[in-house]
Amino acid sequence: MKRVLSGIQPTAESFHLGNYLGAVRQWVELQENHDAFYCVVDLHALTVETEPALLRKRTLVAAAQLIALGLDPNKCTLFIQSHVPEHNQLGWVFECLAGFGEASRMTQFKDKSQKSGADRTVVGLFTYPILQAADIMLYQANLVPVGEDQRQHIELTRDLGQRFNSRFGNTFVIPEAYILKSAAKINDLQDPTAKMSKSAASNAGVIDILDSSDVNVKKIKSAVTDAGKEVVFDEKNKPGISNLLTIHSALSGKTIKELENEFAGKGYGDFKGAVAEVVTSYFAPVRQKTQELLADEKALLDLLAVGSEKARAVAGQTLANTYNALGLVPPRR
Repeated sequence: MKRVLSGIQPTAESFHLGNYLGAVRQWVELQENHDAFYCVVDLHALTVETEPALLRKRTLVAAAQLIALGLDPNKCTLFIQSHVPEHNQLGWVFECLAGFGEASRMTQFKDKSQKSGADRTVVGLFTYPILQAADIMLYQANLVPVGEDQRQHIELTRDLGQRFNSRFGNTFVIPEAYILKSAAKINDLQDPTAKMSKSAASNAGVIDILDSSDVNVKKIKSAVTDAGKEVVFDEKNKPGISNLLTIHSALSGKTIKELENEFAGKGYGDFKGAVAEVVTSYFAPVRQKTQELLADEKALLDLLAVGSEKARAVAGQTLANTYNALGLVPPRR
């Protein structure tokens, strides 16, 4: 089976609907016929200021949610990034291989550093894509499921792998980007022309998976809609209704055309109520399962320990091969 590797940051109290439909649901599908490695990338979360107790909590919440959303530790290798120290060790090797110029051209670094200013931009944000390259290369991944916004980082990963192989011998599998083609482009409920994101000015337009049903019902019923009364898909003229149709279709499995026929002659109120019902019924068992996993922290940590052991078996061999290729003297056993 081809090997896949992907990760998600623990930077919020809950994943939102866009995270699930844009990435995690497809991770679940990939674990069925791939050798899948998935991690909570807590080291990457250090690039933004955080409070230690909150980071710990969010890391465990992220892991629990991934399991509740369908990742099966018996079918994939699920672990926390910082539990595998080889990530940092290979990261340093790649930092010594990467050029300052190519690292500075990373779009996400330029965007984020411009917003925060040079004095408030940490070095880790600059080297973030290089550690990400190490994350991937450690596991000799063939495919890396990412969104389109991460394509540039995968190209850097490929360049670094090819550069290493050329200089020091064939050591790394050169991965391909597996661009996630989500059929559901989920936008903000309050600004349906913008992508649903935790960085939005207000959380009122974000559907958080772990929010209570009451909270999400209120958000959906307060969603911005459009002129007219017809429930039809028209992204240009009716972005609000089109976004809600997309959400309903993605979770219910009904086509957009079926939903347009079902709600023909009905008002926006009826339609919003139906969307709210679909969302809350879909995620209620996920929220319950997440809470059950978090209630037994020892069992959750035991599950993650098994994943980290499996990950270290692969990562350790890759790092040993890398050090040997570089001429680093191995320690005596």
